[in-house]
Amino acid sequence: MTTATGTYAPKPGAAPLPRMIAAQAALETKMLLRNGEQLLLTVVIPTLLLVLFSSVDIVDTGKGKSVDFLAPGILALAVMSTAFTGQAIATGFERRYGVLKRLASSPLPRWGLMTAKTASVLVTEVLQVILLTVIAFALGWSPKGNPAAVLLLLILGTAAFSGLGLLMAGTLKAEATLAAANLVFLLLLVGGGVIVPMDKFPQGAQDVLGLLPISALSDGLRDVLQHGAGMPWGDLGILGVWAVVGLAVAGKFFRWE
Repeated sequence: MTTATGTYAPKPGAAPLPRMIAAQAALETKMLLRNGEQLLLTVVIPTLLLVLFSSVDIVDTGKGKSVDFLAPGILALAVMSTAFTGQAIATGFERRYGVLKRLASSPLPRWGLMTAKTASVLVTEVLQVILLTVIAFALGWSPKGNPAAVLLLLILGTAAFSGLGLLMAGTLKAEATLAAANLVFLLLLVGGGVIVPMDKFPQGAQDVLGLLPISALSDGLRDVLQHGAGMPWGDLGILGVWAVVGLAVAGKFFRWE
């Protein structure tokens, strides 16, 4: 009696690289959305700030409806909370517990792991933008401007904050990353033009704060969505510099153990 061979023969080896990256990205996204602290940063806080400051006259946002000023800044805050704060904290603790070390020894290359993390951040941001946009429209938001400019600002902002988040997670201890990331989040929430207009600060402070990625992102989004401006090249340039420098330095100094 003879048996056919090869029909169901095992074929050991790694899965195709795109499939590995997609599977890791899906896992990263599920972990991010199941984490209560991350949901607080990425969904609850931006939503509450948008609803509260749009409904109650706490901060003078100038002429027009408050939501028209606040919505672009809250979108910028959502990008920062996911790409910087959330990613820095999650990656920092993965590094501490040896998760990154084990993943680095898998068939998925290190750059593939970072690609998967970036894809996870982008998926989360899409969900954030949809949710915040729906809420802003319900509050009476009337956006203007070029959608392509908005998309480019969000992409460059994500790249800039991802580089800074990975740099922090890859060089500091997990506890230090947790404290520093949350502190930076709070400081930039107040001083990054998200809720408080930049013209409320002294001129010298405005010059410095205007060079921060959160300020460039919120101001760029506000110029386009509130004032109907074209491509905000100055803000795009600032974000581009932060993205290139941040990702390059993170790639050089990131420690996997």
